[in-house]
Amino acid sequence: MSERIEKTFARLRAEKRAALIPFIMGYDPDAKTSAAILDALPKAGADLIEIGMPFSDPMADGPVIQAAGKRALKAGATISGILELVRNFRKKHAEVPIILMGYFNPLYRYGNEKFCTDAANAGVDGIILVDLPPEEEQEIRPYLKASGLKLIRLIAPTSGDKRLPLLAKSASGFIYYISVAGITGAKTADPTGLKLKVDHLRIFTKLPIAVGFGIKTAQQAKQVAAFSDAVVVGSVLVAVIAKTKGKNNIAKAAAKFVSQLAKGL
Repeated sequence: MSERIEKTFARLRAEKRAALIPFIMGYDPDAKTSAAILDALPKAGADLIEIGMPFSDPMADGPVIQAAGKRALKAGATISGILELVRNFRKKHAEVPIILMGYFNPLYRYGNEKFCTDAANAGVDGIILVDLPPEEEQEIRPYLKASGLKLIRLIAPTSGDKRLPLLAKSASGFIYYISVAGITGAKTADPTGLKLKVDHLRIFTKLPIAVGFGIKTAQQAKQVAAFSDAVVVGSVLVAVIAKTKGKNNIAKAAAKFVSQLAKGL
């Protein structure tokens, strides 16, 4: 059973800094380039890495990440292929936690038990399932537990005090707090109001709290890092990947951007 997530947050607490969690879409723009981006991120300052598993009908993804998912599917992305990316990543990077983010339908088709076993064997540490509420998680929770995979729970700003205990209780690894209501990349987070909400959430959980959605600049990342345990940056990084000309330049451009974010934390 991997303890990479716990060890990473413990180390960062000792260093008195927040984690940087970049998000990339697996197979965007293709398998080879995606692997090169992954390989470059730890040295650039990524403490954990979140990899999107593309799905044809995403409900939480904004236009930038939707477009990345389409590119990935066009490039032949599959769950097996993304697990192979992680397996190859682990050959050089033994300690950086990998979180997969996606939707339940592809996992159901793949087979819940098979997915959990294969993901753990590939070196995955946790999973975010956008459309799986606590009331339905028994579909996969026993297999997650048996494989040692953490279920990272998304918590929205619209979640009230009656629901927060249920959400927090079902989470493991860390909490992913959505900084803005809506889809990824559509709005900009307000660090002032966020601090109050993150502080309130700590009443319900002792897990580390990561904040994502709407963090677009190094300055915003620094502000959010002051009161959270981790900062997730997705759409703006995916946009860098999309606009960089020449596939040989993409990994360098992504690493440069992540490095700028990391220096600010």
